[in-house]
Amino acid sequence: MSKTKISSMITIEATSNPTPADKRKAMMENPGFGTTFSDHMVVVRYSEEKGWHDGRLMARQPLPLDPAASVLHYAQEIFEGMKAYRGKDDEILLFRPEENARRFRHSADVMAMKPVPEELFLEAVHKLVEIDRDWVPDAEGGSLYIRPFQIASQPFLGVKPAKEYLFVVIACSVGSYFKDVSKGVPIWVSENHVRAIPGGTGTAKCGGNYAASLTAQAEGYEHGCAQVVFLDALERRWIEELGGMNVFFVMNDKTLITPPLKGTILHGITRKSIIELARDKGYTVLEQPYSLDQWREDARSGKLAEAFACGTAAVITSISKVCDTHGDFEIGKDGANNPVANELRESLIDIQRGRVADPYGWVERV
Repeated sequence: MSKTKISSMITIEATSNPTPADKRKAMMENPGFGTTFSDHMVVVRYSEEKGWHDGRLMARQPLPLDPAASVLHYAQEIFEGMKAYRGKDDEILLFRPEENARRFRHSADVMAMKPVPEELFLEAVHKLVEIDRDWVPDAEGGSLYIRPFQIASQPFLGVKPAKEYLFVVIACSVGSYFKDVSKGVPIWVSENHVRAIPGGTGTAKCGGNYAASLTAQAEGYEHGCAQVVFLDALERRWIEELGGMNVFFVMNDKTLITPPLKGTILHGITRKSIIELARDKGYTVLEQPYSLDQWREDARSGKLAEAFACGTAAVITSISKVCDTHGDFEIGKDGANNPVANELRESLIDIQRGRVADPYGWVERV
């Protein structure tokens, strides 16, 4: 292994056995989502005595964990999801990585974990993407999905914040999250489960929030739906978000409505970007409560023209139908005809991939 000091925080220990180019190419032809991993990872350790230390970029490998590691018993864990794109002239681009670093720090605060300095987070992401740039697909819809995460590694059994942590960054080549985004997806309304409660961990990107969504997600699959949408925990009336995505409602008067961020909804970076893009395109964007009953009524009256979900993995995906035990209803006249969602999706992707000028300063070159 070669070893070169690149900063005071991270040392490169590049693998001596990288994936051969022909094998990598074959793996990337149809990578799916979340299963085709790149050659390297970054690992940085934290202890009260040393702070963040021993940062290494190394060959991707299993993590050694004591069976009493706190994360395994008390779920002190957070993560992020972000992407690197292959732009023109073979340049590699990141989209708003500083927002991911900021949200990662917020998640750590919510989960009583030692925050990773934002500059360390960004350096780790940059270095991993730089060394594994050949894993960034050039196919339409392809990208390198980057997964920074932090876990409590201290071995002890006791309900209190850990004093030792691992910060790790891995990456995988991915294609589209949904098979055919042009048709929209049906979603299931969860009536018996909630994703988050006021005063809970809803604004943190932690594994427990997603684990809590899996039973409802499975229920949705049983009814032929691709995703599940959750209602608020108190009244079981107001739309909050999908299992892993924020949601927007498009009215027939160029108004977009999205549920407000009041402590139970993840602060989506794609959501934030869409709000700014839409307003600059002349749409009115309202962050306000929107009920399931109103959704059903507006869809049937024609006041609601479209609805779409958004997030890093799926970007923007139209919702074609909403299903629950009280009867299904369709969105718009044709689930494949979603001009507003398509316009916003195209504009966002063009910026992410460097196809157009970036007036917002969102794109960062590696």
